[in-house]
Amino acid sequence: MKNILKSTLAAAAVFAVAGTAIADETVIYAGAVLDVANGDMKKDQTIVVRDNRIVSIFKTDGRSAPKDAKVIDLSGKTVLPGLMDMHVHLSGDAETPFHLSMTYSIPRQTVVAVKNAKKTLMAGFTTVRNVGAAGYSVIGVRDGINAGEIEGPRIWAAGHSLGITGGHCDNNFLPPEMKVTSGGVADGTDAVRQKVRENIKYGANAIKLCATGGVFSKGTKVGIQQYSVDEMKAAVEEAHRRGVTVAAHAHGTDGIKAAIVAGVDSVEHVSFLDDEGVELAKRFGTYFSMDIYNTEYTLTFGEQNGVPEENLNKERQVSKRQRESFTKAVKGGVNMVFGSDAAIYPHGDNPKQLSRMVKFGMTPLQVLQAATVNSAALLKQENDLGQIKEGFLADIIAVDGDPLKDITVLENVSFVMKDGDVYKK
Repeated sequence: MKNILKSTLAAAAVFAVAGTAIADETVIYAGAVLDVANGDMKKDQTIVVRDNRIVSIFKTDGRSAPKDAKVIDLSGKTVLPGLMDMHVHLSGDAETPFHLSMTYSIPRQTVVAVKNAKKTLMAGFTTVRNVGAAGYSVIGVRDGINAGEIEGPRIWAAGHSLGITGGHCDNNFLPPEMKVTSGGVADGTDAVRQKVRENIKYGANAIKLCATGGVFSKGTKVGIQQYSVDEMKAAVEEAHRRGVTVAAHAHGTDGIKAAIVAGVDSVEHVSFLDDEGVELAKRFGTYFSMDIYNTEYTLTFGEQNGVPEENLNKERQVSKRQRESFTKAVKGGVNMVFGSDAAIYPHGDNPKQLSRMVKFGMTPLQVLQAATVNSAALLKQENDLGQIKEGFLADIIAVDGDPLKDITVLENVSFVMKDGDVYKK
C-alpha cells in the first residue's frame, strides 16, 4: 500500500502544474527497468528526468506527459544505468601499427582520444577512468567534454602513469642517445610524491602507478615488482590527501600484494593472483579491475599490427593465468569492477568483455554490478552514478532483450543518455 501511494504521489507531483513541464523535463517510457543493485526487473516504468537528474520513477499508468516535456518511447526496450569502464586508454588505438603510434605528437594523440571518447559513449559507456596518457591529453579531452564542446563519457583522468626508470610506464624502445624518459618516471618516495602533485596540478582526478612490469613495454618482466611498498605508500598518501583515488598496474604476485598493502584503491590486470592476494584484497577492501577479453584481440591481430614478438610472447604467458586469477577472485569474493584496457583492443568494443566475465565465473548480474554500482563506489560516486534511482544523474542506456538472460545484448546498445542529454536513439 505504501509503495502504491508513493508512486501515485510521485506521478501527481510530476504530472501536475496544469499539465505543463517544469524546467527541462524528459519523460521516458521504459518496457522494463533493471535495478542493478538487487537484480529486480520492473516492467512498464516511467522515468522522469529534470535537467540532468532522475526525479521520479513509477509504474506507467497511461497518463499523458506534460505538453512541454520531451517524450522518449523505450517501451519495447530494457533500460539500465550507463555502463562504466575503469581501465581505458583513449589516446591509443589497437589498429594503429605499433611503432607508428610511438611517433604521434601530443596533439595527434589528443585527436585520437576525441574520436575514441565518442565511440566509447556510443557503446553505452557513460563513465570511464583513463589510466594514463601522455602530455595531459585526455585531461584536455575530459575538460572539452565537460564544456560541451565535444561528445564523450564522463572521464576520471590520470595524467602520466607513474613508473620507475626503465620499467613499465617508461619508454625503453628508443636508443639512449635520444634521452627519452616518460613523463611519469619517478624514483624514490620524494620523487613519487612530487609526481603525484604535478599530475594533480595539471588536472588529474585519478592517479595510476606501475607496480610491476607489463606486456606492452620493452625489457620488463610482467611478474617482477617495480615500485617498493614505501614508494607506493607515498603515492597513495599524497593522492588520498587530495581526495584522488589510485590505480596500480600489477601483473605479478608480489606486486599485487604490495600494492594492496600500500593502500591503492584498485589493482589493474591482477594476472598472477594467489590465495593470500585474495585475502588481502578482501581485508583492505581493494577493487580488482581485470581485463580478460583483450588477449583474444592481441593474439589474433597483434602480429599484423606490428606488435613485437617480445610483447606477444608476454601476452601468451599472461592470458590463461589472468583468466584463472579472475575466476579465483570472483569465487573468493573480492570487490570487482569492469576494466577493459581498451586501446589494446578497439574502443567501442568494450562490451565484448561482458560475456567473458560470465564465461569465467560471474553471473550476469555480478557483471552488471561490476560495470555500474561497484565502479561508482570505487570512484566515490555511489550517490550519483551507477543506478537508475531518484536523485541520481541521468545516465541511461537501453537494449533489446534481457541482459540477465543474455549479457551479449549489451554489445548493441540502441539508446544512450548521459547527464540528461540524449546522444544515441
